[in-house]
Amino acid sequence: MSACVPTRAADSTRPKHIHPPHSPPPSPPRRFRVAGADVSASIAVFLIALPLSLGIALATGAPLQAGLVAAAVGGIVAGRLGGTPLQVSGPAAGLTVVTADLIQRYGWRTTCAITVLAGVAQLCLGCLRVARSALAVSPAIVHGMLAGIGVTIAVAQLHIVLGGTPQSSVLDNVRALPAQLAGLHPAAMSVSALTLALLLLWPRIPGRVGRLLRAIPAALVAVAGATAASSLAGLTLPKVDLPSWRSHALAGLPEGPVLGVVAAVLTTTLVCSVQSLLGAVAVDKLVAGRPGLPARVGRSDLDRELLGQGAANIVSGSLGGLPVAGVAVRSSANVQAGAVSRNSTMLHGVLVVVAALLMVPILELIPLASLAALVMAVGIQMVSLHHIRTVTRHREVPVYAVTTLGVVLLGVLEGVTLGIAVAVAVALHRLTRTRITHEEREGVHHVHVRGQLTFLAVPRLSRTLHLVPQGTKTVVELDGSFMDHAAYEAMQDWQNTHTARGGSAEFTGRRAGIRIGEPGTTSDLHPEDGDTESAAKAANTADCRCRPWTAWRNHQCDRPQAAPPHDGRTGRPGTHNTAGAPGTPGEAGGHELARGISAFQRHTAPLVRGELARLAREGQRPSQLFLTCADSRLVTSMITSSGPGDLFVVRNVGNLVPPPGQESGDDSVAAAIEYAVDVLKVRSITVCGHSGCGAMQALLNSEPGGAQTPLKRWLRHGLPSLESMADDSRPWARLAGRAPADAVEQLCLTNVVQQLGHLRAHESVAQALREGALELHGMYFHVGEAQAYLLTGVGGEDVFDHVRAADLSA
Repeated sequence: MSACVPTRAADSTRPKHIHPPHSPPPSPPRRFRVAGADVSASIAVFLIALPLSLGIALATGAPLQAGLVAAAVGGIVAGRLGGTPLQVSGPAAGLTVVTADLIQRYGWRTTCAITVLAGVAQLCLGCLRVARSALAVSPAIVHGMLAGIGVTIAVAQLHIVLGGTPQSSVLDNVRALPAQLAGLHPAAMSVSALTLALLLLWPRIPGRVGRLLRAIPAALVAVAGATAASSLAGLTLPKVDLPSWRSHALAGLPEGPVLGVVAAVLTTTLVCSVQSLLGAVAVDKLVAGRPGLPARVGRSDLDRELLGQGAANIVSGSLGGLPVAGVAVRSSANVQAGAVSRNSTMLHGVLVVVAALLMVPILELIPLASLAALVMAVGIQMVSLHHIRTVTRHREVPVYAVTTLGVVLLGVLEGVTLGIAVAVAVALHRLTRTRITHEEREGVHHVHVRGQLTFLAVPRLSRTLHLVPQGTKTVVELDGSFMDHAAYEAMQDWQNTHTARGGSAEFTGRRAGIRIGEPGTTSDLHPEDGDTESAAKAANTADCRCRPWTAWRNHQCDRPQAAPPHDGRTGRPGTHNTAGAPGTPGEAGGHELARGISAFQRHTAPLVRGELARLAREGQRPSQLFLTCADSRLVTSMITSSGPGDLFVVRNVGNLVPPPGQESGDDSVAAAIEYAVDVLKVRSITVCGHSGCGAMQALLNSEPGGAQTPLKRWLRHGLPSLESMADDSRPWARLAGRAPADAVEQLCLTNVVQQLGHLRAHESVAQALREGALELHGMYFHVGEAQAYLLTGVGGEDVFDHVRAADLSA
């Protein structure tokens, strides 16, 4: 019977569901489909996960099947419920030391119960939505924790590599090494050496053959090669022993001291959660580097990820598996293999289940020495030189070193606790570390205060200020962002005394208009606000020194009426040389420019120097051409949250794109478009207009005739926008939710649409659009509302809609 013919007569008595005329038709039931990229990625991850799961189970002293259970549950449960679609979870090397210690203290069944309780704790944390706060842990502590765990793993597995048995602690393993080296096991050594050689050399095979072979994971090749070699050579070695699943031990009721079990649950929860959340952030960075994938996958939901990890640990512990966490190696392999959804993670878990049930005879051929060598290599890699260089650059070596040594010598929880204590001490030391110097130059006494001015620095501040002779000219430079009540009063008392005895005191600093109230004047500085910025608002604007733009404010003070004399030797901000006379606008502008450059060199340059050095070596590879107006209120990097190397920006009056063939004297924009598309290979071009555009106002007020100034000749490229707005036969471009405020705003919207049309007429753009290598976007930024609108097509109309947080999710 045809599917189009009803199998029974229609019942006229049944209510009819009338479809509303303006709602979309009901969508057919969706069928489950798996992309080919997810299938191939799941196979690649499975081939990495299988040997690593067995190796980690071996390193912890747990039943080897527990590693397979954790890998399967991590893939299926955490992959389905987690908030990071492309993160792969399973037994992680970072949990090896914790789990091994729990098994030794409480036994395997109680360890499984602790894993279940840790999962419940993660569910509670996820419901409380505290995932973001976990990222507040200093990276130096996390890197130190992983390094300490890596050292512990490597030293323990070294004994198995040499053919022996590891001890219970790092110190015991180190003491036993001489005896172990004296009684080497040649067969175990040869298998381990072959495993390590294949791990090291496989990714380095050169040429086209190497590119093809590198598609097979090095971990799988190393273990498979060592297994085949030991079998062909007939070596007698301990091998993987997977007992029947019928005898597999499940979780039991926790046994042991209550406080010990609680501490174990907290330790497991902490390590699992922090490692998973940091892994989710790292996966976001990997996803952002793949064109087109971020819009499809979306950013991680860290609270949901915590819930997914908690559910996975509950299931894994209940089924007798190891604790589960996000694993960096498998996650990066998943992204690099081309995964596009969470289906790849789930499929890898299914493949682990199939292997655990059907591949037992093959798995039992693997020598334990090969797995130990694999895990030892993973432990060594956890001591990352890149991390060490990073913490050195940020002056956090003490935090890293104490955490690492604490984890190695005492345990994970104790090491992390020591690391947190040292991190707090370092932060307090930096807060209280204030350098105060005094020098005399050309009869002027300069007191330089570098750092935060708190009550702890008041004794040194007072001592230095009283070294200044009475009746002298003094400049106090405050190079800090915080001043508490005690420091403010000490400085004001000294200023009152110094000026009363015929001296003068000038206060400067990198903050805006730092000035302490003078005798006879009323200062509006509120020291309880704890910020010298309040002093700026109370200062006499005649002496105000504007600061560079910050995250929240622009210049909020008047231009100085007079400038201090120039000091040609020091070149300090406020003592510059300009062509104009003191107090002229040119000098004020130069003053602001010099202070801005000085602030950048002192505070921003150290933070971006590494990234800029990389860009200098590799060249620019921006992903977008951003064409916008030259209006000073449009800060492109701010409204797009972009950094160095992200945007290729072209700015002109009115964000105009001259059409091809009409660029006489205006080749600059066309050249920039051609360079961006053909040379830089940008993937998108955005034309951005804005509210209150002076160019659009000039177009509306323009009159035919008159002198053809450069501005008028340039604005002729905006006349098509004016004509388009006057055309009643086509709908106007509009904003979602409200009508344009006035004719200028309407012209701004129309101009963005018109310039996109001009853009499509350029040959390089048209070619890239035909090949599907380029996207065009229209954007409108309302300056007063700080609101961005993106151009969307709705019903054939040009509508600029809000950009909301919900638009960023998958």
